[in-house]
Amino acid sequence: MSLDVKRRYFELIRTGMRGARAAAAVGVSLSCGSLWFIDAGSVSIVETPISGRYFSQDDRIEIADGLERGERVKVIAARIGKSYQSVYREIARNRKADGRYQPWYAHNQAHLRRRRPKVRRLAADPALREAVAAKLRRGWSPVQISRWLRRRYSRRRGWQVCAETIYEAVYRGVVLQADPANLRTGRTYRRRRGRGRSRDGALKQSTNMKSIRERPAAVESRRQAGHWEGDLIVGAGQRSAVATLVERKTRFTVLVKLVGDHSAQTVGDALIAAFAKLPAPLKRTLTWDQGNEMFHHERIEHATGLRVFFADPHSPWQRGTNENTNGLLRQYLPKGTDLSRWTDDQLREICAELNERPRLCLNDKSPSQLMRQWQRQPATS
Repeated sequence: MSLDVKRRYFELIRTGMRGARAAAAVGVSLSCGSLWFIDAGSVSIVETPISGRYFSQDDRIEIADGLERGERVKVIAARIGKSYQSVYREIARNRKADGRYQPWYAHNQAHLRRRRPKVRRLAADPALREAVAAKLRRGWSPVQISRWLRRRYSRRRGWQVCAETIYEAVYRGVVLQADPANLRTGRTYRRRRGRGRSRDGALKQSTNMKSIRERPAAVESRRQAGHWEGDLIVGAGQRSAVATLVERKTRFTVLVKLVGDHSAQTVGDALIAAFAKLPAPLKRTLTWDQGNEMFHHERIEHATGLRVFFADPHSPWQRGTNENTNGLLRQYLPKGTDLSRWTDDQLREICAELNERPRLCLNDKSPSQLMRQWQRQPATS
């Protein structure tokens, strides 16, 4: 029987149609449909759309067809738009006991594992919960705790939980209260991946975030000095970073070295120290994106007198001056390098060279020239 007929049969089953009617609808006998049904693991689900992150039924059919033709897993993965590692895991998890990869059986198995609600391990096991809480109190990260549980309790499968399970339990208040004292990340909720986030995520981070739309009109006009844009230039493997600050009127650039990491605490301390060296008239506003590194924006405002505003998610053009400057800085701080190797003196040399360059947007004056002119003028300019 053709694959299209078989596919149609299972599509009807997943809408809730009985096996006899589904078999008749596609033109096969009841016994033939029953054999398909049994081979697929007695499918009894009603299909509902899920995220594109997961394998669909069509993806699994494509995998089965590719394996039958003897294709390499990497070729199959490229065709369905998934990583080859994901396809390898899919085959290992959902093949039948005899080693065959049957697409409808695989889809049904994946659905059964995904069914909710499930009993949460940390909620159901007080001893495991206390073991995890004890390590969190000692400053261990969920990743370290997960690895320790696997080593220490290698024969107790129920205690081998992944780091994500521990994070979720903390955010739900199952283990300890979610506060910066219990998680080294300093976060109290689980955010979407990546530095950017939705407006809803931003509101969860802090209800006091000020949108770029609340920024004074003087910032947009560039008639007044003291309005800054900022961001991070991140090094190889996300392990190092340098904060970049650009003054909107003069295009004057300041580089801030981040020692150790680029967490919210580190970035907050570094920015406070950097702005402490500037005169008060140069500390008016700072515009940043909605990255986690600015979680302490209220502390920065209180310590420096700046007002911190946030651009919309995924809108780098709202900080165009800073984005352009970051592009220029990549000449000195290339992508894929360890930025912690640069010393404070080297960063100051980079700033000096960049600030002495004439700019077309400044009528061929340099940022340093404009900054010196500003310093000779009244503080209101």
